[in-house]
Amino acid sequence: MKRWNRWQDYVAVLAGLYVALATIWTTQQASSLVMMIGVGVLLILSGVWNLMTPGQPVAEWILPLFGALLFISPWIAGYTMHTGATWTSWIAGAVALIVGVLALQPTMHRDAASHHGGATAH
Repeated sequence: MKRWNRWQDYVAVLAGLYVALATIWTTQQASSLVMMIGVGVLLILSGVWNLMTPGQPVAEWILPLFGALLFISPWIAGYTMHTGATWTSWIAGAVALIVGVLALQPTMHRDAASHHGGATAH
């Protein structure tokens, strides 16, 4: 896999950047501010990590996990009453989760092929 080549990681970086910056224009409370900036930065870092070193399964699993964490963060941190922050977390979290799973597909197929003597699993 080539470095700096996967669109899924770029989308995850942009989702993380949007979430972290959305704290400027959405109504926040202390917990939503911490979750949105924290998980947004984690999405940015994991996306850049995947762009720099593609094909590492551990790094690739982290991205959808952070997306899922962002998606459920309004319930975990209790900021569902702040509509802007909640919808931002849900949408960006879903986007990060989906592109993270899409980014996993080539690695999973490559690993399956190496475990089955070079033949891809069907």
